Amino acid sequence: MVINIKNAKGNKDRQVQLTESILHLLRVYYKSYKPIGFLINGQNGDKYSATSIQKIIKSSSKRAGIYKRVTPHTLRHSFATHLLENGTDIRFIQTILGHNDIKTTQIYTHVSSTHLKNIRNPSDSLNFL
Repeated sequence: MVINIKNAKGNKDRQVQLTESILHLLRVYYKSYKPIGFLINGQNGDKYSATSIQKIIKSSSKRAGIYKRVTPHTLRHSFATHLLENGTDIRFIQTILGHNDIKTTQIYTHVSSTHLKNIRNPSDSLNFL
């Protein structure tokens, strides 16, 4: 249940999770369009351009009632932040994001104030006489 993405940003290969719902949609898409070369082709059978992806995200965010600027990086950052807030180990997030250095991941994934409020100090459970 993993999608392998070859030559992503920086010519790095990436792996992303494949959910059951996305798998179903991809199967329907594949049967309908029978793509060649790329799973999802841009115009003229080429890969999707960065501009096309940005337009799709902009249109989708407006339909969702989000009027702030949303970019592919915004989605990547949000995904990483949600993983961190849900307790995923930062080393796994580093792997998912394709970062060579953990420091990049630490900068990349900001910790929300909500997440910080939920951290319990271990000394609170000590009973001092």
